[in-house]
Amino acid sequence: MEEYAIRVKQVDKQYKLYDKPVDRLKESLGLSKKKRYKEHYALHDVSFDVKKGETVGIIGTNGSGKSTILKIITGVLNPSKGEVDINGRISALLELGAGFNMEYTGIENVYLNGTMIGFSREEIDTKLQDILDFADIGEFVNQPVKTYSSGMFVRLAFAVAINIDPEILIVDEALSVGDVFFQAKCYKKFEEFKSMGKTILFVSHDLSSISKYCDKVVLLNKGVKMAEGKPKEIVDLYKKVLVHQEDTEFTGEEKTENAGKEDKQLWKGSLSLNPDADVYGSGRAVIEDFSIVNESGDITNIIDKGSKFTIKMRVCFHDTIEAPIFAFAIKNLKGTTITGTNSMYEKIDTGTGKPGQVYEIKYTQVMNLQRGEYLLSLGCTGYERGELTVYHRMYDVCSMTVVSDKITDGFYDLNPVTELKKFS
Repeated sequence: MEEYAIRVKQVDKQYKLYDKPVDRLKESLGLSKKKRYKEHYALHDVSFDVKKGETVGIIGTNGSGKSTILKIITGVLNPSKGEVDINGRISALLELGAGFNMEYTGIENVYLNGTMIGFSREEIDTKLQDILDFADIGEFVNQPVKTYSSGMFVRLAFAVAINIDPEILIVDEALSVGDVFFQAKCYKKFEEFKSMGKTILFVSHDLSSISKYCDKVVLLNKGVKMAEGKPKEIVDLYKKVLVHQEDTEFTGEEKTENAGKEDKQLWKGSLSLNPDADVYGSGRAVIEDFSIVNESGDITNIIDKGSKFTIKMRVCFHDTIEAPIFAFAIKNLKGTTITGTNSMYEKIDTGTGKPGQVYEIKYTQVMNLQRGEYLLSLGCTGYERGELTVYHRMYDVCSMTVVSDKITDGFYDLNPVTELKKFS
């Protein structure tokens, strides 16, 4: 029989939701005979195993129960039903500041956390320098942690969690606040842990890290385990969950047949849109619909690095416009334009758009941007009497996530052919 580090068996976590605080009070005092709450399952009948030495990722949309299951595994919460078996000493980094006393200094919190995990002061003494070297926050270790930035906070918390020699390491998205260099140091530590046969369980929205580091992935959806398996299979399924296509074979290409007709199900309805997008223009031409399509034909915000993808938009003209220009741009989260083009740059003759006419524009290319998060902007403009005229612009209209298990420097990947020769 294989040895398991964690076994989760048919776990439920149920909460009572009350419409009014007074309803909770009446029930707690036994003053109400009728049920005044609704039952909400944060988790329902969730089961999975983690073998010793495995790195397992848990993914899912917000509210799917990822953090709840980690809290149950670590004993922060009790399940409403089911059980969890743990075989090994756990070190957990669940939430920023969990287990820290804000009035204590960094050093004092190191000893506090170490004691809570079960170490003696003498054992913590032997590990202290390793913790301080990993955190690398200088003299701030002697200051109250309430004065720390979020980055300093997570550096110290992770340094404690990872340097107390756990058999099982559990991390919940906390690394997302660290800078890129600290994240690289943490993932290097992950690699060391894996090579030492340690068990790692972590929740992350970074699908690239999930794909690269995990041996297995568990997908939660609305509190239920939807699937588990190899990272690529589960990440691909998660992409469909994100755009509500998990139960359909619809690809997006099927909609192009009626480009000029009213379409009740718009492409953009399958994307994660930015509610704060900057949209403006004269309205003489309008971008009625748009999509990002992967090489499998699915509409999605998530594109695999190195794969072909298409940006499409459908523009309806409400006036006669000569030589309209159709554009897209991709920015990073800091607002820097990384790449983009338009029909004028591409030397496309767009002719004259007539009232009621619909154009469909496609840009197909290979995704060579680095893995990470980006924003897509779209536009329809033109020149009238030598002046640029904006008919419709949609800045930062939706997100784009590039997924890859390969890291290179800079904004994009040149995909070099690398050769090595050795001489005696």
